[in-house]
Order: sequence, then structure tokens, then C-alpha cells
Amino acid sequence: MARRSALSIRIVEGRNLPAKDIMGSSDPYCIVKINDETIIRTATVWKTLSPFWGEEYEVHLQPTFHSISIYVMDEDALSHDDVIGKVCITRDMLAEHPKGFSGWVSLSEVDPDEEVQGEIHLRVEVPGSQDSRRVLCCTVLEARDLARKDRNGASDPFVRLRYNGKVQESTVVKKSCYPRWNETFEFELAEPAGEKLCVEVWDWDLVGRNDFLGKVVFSVPGLEAAGQEEGWFRLQPDKSKPREDEHQGSLGSLQLQVRLRDETVLPSHCYQPLVQLLCQEVKSGRQDGQVHLVTLLDETTTAECRQEVAVNLVRLFLGQGLVKEFLDLLFELELAKPCEPNTLFRSNSLASKSMESFLKVTGMLYLHTVLGPTITRVFEEKKYVELDPGKVEVKDVGCSGLHRVQTEGEVIEQGRQHLQSYLGELLDAIVKSAPACPPVVRAAFRQLFRRVGERFPQHQHAKFVAVTSFLCLRFFSPAIMTPKLFHLRETHADARTSRTLLLLAKAVQMVGNMEPVAGRAKEAWLAPLLPALQQGIAQMKDFIARLVGTEEEEEEEEGEGRLVGPPAAVVKEGPLFVHKTRGKGPLLAATAKKLHFCLTGEALSFGKSPGAERSGAIALADILAAEKVEEKSFGSSYVMQVVYMGAGGQQETAYLQCKCVNDLNQWLSALRKVCVNNPRVLRAYHPGVFRGDKWSCCHQRQRTGLGCDRTRHGVTLQDWTDPLEPAAEAQRLFHHLQGLRGTLREKYWELLEPEDGQNGPRCEGAPLPEGLSRLFGVLGDLEGCHRLAQPPAPPTPSLLQLQT
Repeated sequence: MARRSALSIRIVEGRNLPAKDIMGSSDPYCIVKINDETIIRTATVWKTLSPFWGEEYEVHLQPTFHSISIYVMDEDALSHDDVIGKVCITRDMLAEHPKGFSGWVSLSEVDPDEEVQGEIHLRVEVPGSQDSRRVLCCTVLEARDLARKDRNGASDPFVRLRYNGKVQESTVVKKSCYPRWNETFEFELAEPAGEKLCVEVWDWDLVGRNDFLGKVVFSVPGLEAAGQEEGWFRLQPDKSKPREDEHQGSLGSLQLQVRLRDETVLPSHCYQPLVQLLCQEVKSGRQDGQVHLVTLLDETTTAECRQEVAVNLVRLFLGQGLVKEFLDLLFELELAKPCEPNTLFRSNSLASKSMESFLKVTGMLYLHTVLGPTITRVFEEKKYVELDPGKVEVKDVGCSGLHRVQTEGEVIEQGRQHLQSYLGELLDAIVKSAPACPPVVRAAFRQLFRRVGERFPQHQHAKFVAVTSFLCLRFFSPAIMTPKLFHLRETHADARTSRTLLLLAKAVQMVGNMEPVAGRAKEAWLAPLLPALQQGIAQMKDFIARLVGTEEEEEEEEGEGRLVGPPAAVVKEGPLFVHKTRGKGPLLAATAKKLHFCLTGEALSFGKSPGAERSGAIALADILAAEKVEEKSFGSSYVMQVVYMGAGGQQETAYLQCKCVNDLNQWLSALRKVCVNNPRVLRAYHPGVFRGDKWSCCHQRQRTGLGCDRTRHGVTLQDWTDPLEPAAEAQRLFHHLQGLRGTLREKYWELLEPEDGQNGPRCEGAPLPEGLSRLFGVLGDLEGCHRLAQPPAPPTPSLLQLQT
């Protein structure tokens, strides 16, 4: 059984942001911090006060998650990036929106006294009276993950204790965010006892005011009653100061979609009855006169969660080797409804969403292969492309001092040539890509092609459009329009490139529709492109015929329903900079500082270049932890450490520098996923480096001593390359179906004939069909398993600690 939290975040757009540049604009991007740790950085949108990002993320977290902060920044190439404002969302706020929060949120000013993080280890007690003296004792043991306030990437923390008008301070620990004090302070208890003991952590500065790092406040009467309180306490911001509202509403706002799911995933055998029932329903297929369980699921699932349910179903059946049968059943059920050949699969039904999700899960590498070169060319050339006379910008042309203004017709003709060149290159790549298309995708399209042909024998054109409605309209065109969202580029397009991509996406859509005349009637200015579109339609038709061809080998057909690749399939690869430190091991012995790393389901290997022979490898079973490294250790925020067991049985650490915070978190996520079942993973680690005779983080002098911070094995990023998790997908489907019990029953009676011949209205007390009855039984059994597996309720929050 595993308990985890899954946080879905979509940063849609911003509006009315303040100008930070001299030219009256900004270059905004967002940083997402979860529990005060930077997890995500969006791409920068240049020269705008109303940026659109549209970036989506899903983060798997440890259950200790307490808040998410989204900072809007202005990128500056010449100095430090400016903070525009932030949005803070707590776990309690998300708990009030179980279906997720969606809407606009105003940015608030960033107050340094509220930018706190980390925890402090304290023991507070009121011992028995000694010599008629009653004392309050507070032992300050250590702290971890404090905020970094100094330029060296660390702080110089000390503790200040306040009680009954008296103040005491600890020693200062220099250059550490993981200080150890182990100092005890005593206060004489007042009569009556004072109300509060305040423990504050500060960063000492030689010049200027000290920086506030956070505080913990205790109720002294509560301590008297309990006698003693010891543990790790999360530092709280100072909210006692009055807030100024001068910036309220003037910093702009963000449109966000955030959803938190707390999940308890049972052992996989608990879900077998549910999985077997769903598989049996798919294998049985559609039967006349009966309401299929999949139809009920489609009819009762709301538009807001249909995409998520589609992804869960697709991934579940991929893991069971039945995705081909599942999609075929959806096609058959959809085509059984009253429909027209020219509107097939244009709605957001479960069939449409499932096929769309299926393409993203199984076809992303294929998408990159087909679109990548053309998208790269468009980004690099930055040519001006415009066909709409209402948007044409004329400009000076010429050479050697002889200039003239281009005519509108010349600009449009030039734009047509550029766009036709891009479209021709792209269509050529598509036409040649049939052998590269994954077999499972080809099998799905083959079934769709056949089903539509049987449903509309008089409209043979419809079966081609059915395939292109998914391949072009729901897969290729969205990726062309926003390549950043499909991982084709690391940055968003500028305004000129974005317009070119939009026109190219329109052209691909028109080719996919296979009716350019309709497009010309809607946007007459696309007429100059008509000959290229006509040629593209003929190419696309030939391509679809080859794509759905039936001359596949029998053994290939048998394996089409599975996504699982070879054991050594690449999970992540790329160049990393190796920092040399004391120690042994294959990485530290390497002569090159920059190596190409490749992570598979077997090992983390490395060589001098992508095609070069591997010079060494670390087996996954030997990896003990993958964690971030403090900035001060190597002067960079993007260094990770891979702790592993060396050949001689000694623990070694490799320090690897990534190119950016996103690359860092993607590597950490990939390493943690492939090592999730390692039995020897560490519970604690050192975020610093051992130099001289001590650790830079906590100043411990034992090189092999216990780490000073907790490892974060449970923090990973959801990605389309993730391995299948059948138990997790089954748990989400169970949770969804559990909430639909009553609705499923009502919808079943509604979908049956309202009257049964001469017997009048059908009686709702009649027995349910076997499939639905079994489903309710399975859901009831799973509910029982969850009740048995439910962990004991956490103790109520201590009344000793006050949230002030």
C-alpha cells in the first residue's frame, strides 16, 4: 500500500502585469515552489504584459505537502530577475475544492518576512519545581533546509527566544542552512505563566539588518499541562506586522487550474476483480439491445474529468494488452449512435478523448520524428509569413542603398512561398513516416478505418477523414501551433514565429479535412495556398492507405496492444557536467568533465558523446539516492548528486550539473522513478559536499555520518514517458466509479427503452444486468479493502504550537 499526493497544475496565462523594462513591457515567466522547493520553471514569454503559457504539470509528492507558491518573474539579461508578485495556495485551500480550483487569482507583493522555509528541532519542557523555582526549558537542537539569504547561497543562522519580556540568543552558525546548536535555554516561569514562548530563527549579517528566517510559537499553559514537547516544527512567517494594501490589484493576476489528489494505492491484487471486469466488458464487445458499461461511463462522466478518465482507461488497457480492443469498442459504440459522416468524432466524447490520449501516450516519439525538423527550421529562420491582407506589414527592401517599399501582393506572395515550403517539407515527412509509426497506433487507425467504411459504405471518403480527424486535427496541428506544450521546443515562439506556426497548423488542418474549398470559403485569403493544399490532400490520402494497410506480419499483430518496450529502453539522456570531488568510482576516474549520460531501466551509463562507446555505468540497484545540492557547494543552483554503492562496497557520490532547473528536476524525477523499488534507498542525505574535514551543509566531521536532511524519493514529475502503473490507474478509476454509483443506475434505466411493449414503463426495480451488478459488488469490496488499509487518523495538532 502506498500513500501519495498528486498535484496537477496548469498555468494558463497572466494579465495586467506591471511593466519592468524601460520600453514599458516585461519578459514574464513563472517559478513554482512546492514546500518552498523550486520544482518548475515555465518558459519566458517575451515583451508582453499579458503572457500566455498554457503549461501543464503533474507532481507526485510526499504526504507532507503543505503549500504551493507561484512566483511571476521578469527575466533580465543584464541583472537579477525581478519579482513581479506571487500566488500562494495552501493544502487547506485546495481541500475546499476537491474537484480542483480554476480561475483568476490576483498577485500579491512578496514580503521578505513571509518568505520562510525549513524546520527546527526543539525540545520544550516545564520540569518539576527545583528549589522552589519553576523554569521553562527550551533545547534548540538543529534546523534544516533554512532559507538562503546570503550571496554565497547559505545563511548564518542563530536562534532568538522570547518569553515574558526576556530575550536569549544562541550562537551563530556560519554558512549553513542545516545548523546544529544543541543549546539549552532556561526562563523563570512567571506567576501566572506567560502566554507564549516564541522561538525565532534569524540570519546574522555583519552589515545591515539581520534577515528573518521563521519562527515557532508555543502556548506555555499548554506546556505546563503536557510537561514536554519535542519534535521537528515547521517555521512560520511573521504575520504580526500590518500589511500595506498599496499594491493590492496593481500587480496583475494569473489564471490557474490546480487540483490536489490524496491517494491510497492498495496492492495490485486488490484491484484484480475491477481490472478483470473491465477487461471482460471490452472483450465481450457491443451487443444489440444491451447498455454497455463503457456507454454508461461515457454518458455519466462530466466534461471536466472526461480527459482524465480517458487517460486512466487508455493506460490501464495498455498495461493489459487490450488497448486495441478497447478503442475498437469505443469506435463501434460511437458509430452506433445517430451521426453524419462529415461530423464523425468531432465531439469531446469518451471515444474522441481516449483516442487523443492514446496518441499522446504512445505516439510522442513519432510526433517528434515527423514534426521536429520543420518546427526547428521555422524557429531558426524566423521568416515573415502572412497571407491575410488585413494583417500584412509592408517593409523596405533593396540593397546598396537602393530601397523601395514592397507591395502588399509581393509580401503575400513571399509569405505563400515560405509557407508552401514549410508545408511541403512537413507533408513529405508525414508521407514517408508510415514505417516509423508505432505498430499499436497503426493497428488502432486500421480498425477505425474499417469501422467507418462499414458504417458509411456510400461515403468511402469518410474513413479517410476519420483517421485524419485524429492524426491531423487532434495531434499534428495542436503540436505545430504550440510546440512547447508537446516538448518539441524548450521555449515559446515569438510573435512572428507564432503566426507562421498558426498558418502552418491551419494548412495541415485543411489537408486533414480534405476539403480545401470549404476552407477557402471561410478564409478567402488562403486561396493562394489552394494548389499546395490540393496536392497535400492527394499525398495524405495515399499516406493513410499505406498507414492502415493490412499486410502486417502475424507476430507483429500479436504484440500491437502493448506499450511496454525493451528493458533497456531509454528513460532520459543528455549531457551533464561532472564536478570532481574526493572519492573513487567510475565517474570520478573519468578524464572528461562533460559527459553524455543515458538512463535506462538497467543502469545510468555515460560516455564522451551520444554515439561513443560507454565508458562506465552505475547499476540501478546500486543507486541509493538522487537529490539536489546546495548552491554554495559549486556556485550553481542546478547540481544534483547521485549516491551509489561502489564496487568495493563503499558509498560514493557523483555530483552532476544540469543546464537549468527544469532539466535538474527532470533528471531527479527520472532517476527516482527507475529506482523506486530499490530496497537500500537512503532516508537522509547531505545536501552539501564534504570538503576538507567537514560537510559544507551541517559542518559534521564524519564523512559517512547520517545525513542532515530527508531524501525526497516520493517527489516526481508525471510525464508521457512514465512507465505504466496499473494499480495507480485502477485506483483512480475506482475513485471515479465510486462517485458515480447512483448516476450509473439512473442512466442505465434512462438509456433502456422507456416502454416495454404492452407492459407500460419498464420497472426500475427489475434486476440490473450482470455487468453493472458485478461492478457494484467489486466497488463495495474495494471500499472494504480501503477501510481495512486506512491508516490510523493522525493525532490532532498539538495545542502547544500556535499559528501566529
